[in-house]
Amino acid sequence: MSMPVDPVVTTAGKELAVDASATGKRILVIKLSALGDVILAMGPFAAIRAAHPDAHITVLTTRPFVDLMKASGFFDAIAIDRRPKLTNLREVFALRRFLRNGNFDRVYDLQTSDRSGFYYKLFWPSPKPEWSGIARGCSHPHANPERDSMHALDRIFDQLEYAGLSKVPVPVLAGPDIDLDRFGIRSPFVLICPGGAPHRPAKRWPAERFGLLAKKLADYRLTPVLIGTEKESDVLGKIDAMCPKARNLMGRTGFLDIASLGARSVLAIGNDTGPMHIAAAAGAPSIVLFSRESDPKLSAPRGIGANAVSTVRESDLRELTVNRVMEEVRRRLDLDE
Repeated sequence: MSMPVDPVVTTAGKELAVDASATGKRILVIKLSALGDVILAMGPFAAIRAAHPDAHITVLTTRPFVDLMKASGFFDAIAIDRRPKLTNLREVFALRRFLRNGNFDRVYDLQTSDRSGFYYKLFWPSPKPEWSGIARGCSHPHANPERDSMHALDRIFDQLEYAGLSKVPVPVLAGPDIDLDRFGIRSPFVLICPGGAPHRPAKRWPAERFGLLAKKLADYRLTPVLIGTEKESDVLGKIDAMCPKARNLMGRTGFLDIASLGARSVLAIGNDTGPMHIAAAAGAPSIVLFSRESDPKLSAPRGIGANAVSTVRESDLRELTVNRVMEEVRRRLDLDE
């Protein structure tokens, strides 16, 4: 099929719209959040497109991920879900009209949440489309009793196999060509992701440890490149102050910029956070730091190759030493003591 350069983007606003010009089989893919899960779904997105090469495929997602969905090239249309509260009847009914008027032949619910399961019910009393997910009564249920103990990506692989898709690649994300001079970056460089969800501080290695790590990397003539948002200004500022040779790109990197930087880096190091999923999918050899707050067996980033991602886990990240992380860095980069 001929993919459009710029898929149609519709938004709930007053009404979710349906691309009425589409012909042939119609597929809906649901993936609303979060960043790491969206990146892990890139391989499954590719498998769905390969399984339905001539279909018109719409993805229902949330606004932060529109650019990623466009860049993937797998979708003909992007619909933005504002995730209305169920008490907001006007927007719930708008979402219901979108689903019912879409004339979807099949839905791949890759979110598999209570919310997306509720969307299955919104088709009533109209005939329901084929549905891959966990909604009660759906045509292609993921009925594996072990699904909740599987890695997030393996769970989607298994779900799609239940729906008849057996060849699912690992996630790959390619960003645009990037000019390192624009960011003042000198190669070789190491991408450092010291942030994370503000409501889960136990998933963050202390900023001072990242600062000491950056200094040790600089001693090997590796440029530490710091990425994060303004919400992480305190963390990034502390690291920057401790290591003047670091490049602080706070607020300057969107998701696709991170992919481009990851592809050019010699290594990416960071907490269990979305940008590390981007770096790994872009091809960066990656080291991810885990605490007891999350389990790498369930949620670690996946990259290309069996050894693309390594994890370092300490129950309390305040107990994780810089030397232990540097041991893994030296192993991955084959550096001398």
